[in-house]
Amino acid sequence: MARLYVLLFLVQIVLAVLALISCLSAEEDEIRALPRLVWVLIILFFPLVGSIAWFLAGRPARERTAGGGWRVGGHETRRPVAPDDDPEFLKSLDAGKSSQDRELFEQWEQDLRRREDEMRRRETGDESTP
Repeated sequence: MARLYVLLFLVQIVLAVLALISCLSAEEDEIRALPRLVWVLIILFFPLVGSIAWFLAGRPARERTAGGGWRVGGHETRRPVAPDDDPEFLKSLDAGKSSQDRELFEQWEQDLRRREDEMRRRETGDESTP
């Protein structure tokens, strides 16, 4: 039974520390319901109830945005996007690739024309013209 009390005490302390960190790192204008100082005092004097109250009623509201980010209070934050999921990155790759492909294609065409000219000259026996 004593182990259970120790475990619950540790959970309460961890929850209070997390709530204090969250409260102290939140922007002042985004904290809901009460001022920051009041929330800190509530969390310190009533660790379990105060922490739960902070996470339910005091923490800045987070809303999902259409761009895959979060809107916290009035500010929008974007989550990093993997390169293969970022349409702008893929477009930049396509743009660079198409110009490189075009240059390579033109080089191949020039080389093919040169080889065809050489073969025609060999067939006609005209080796004197370069």
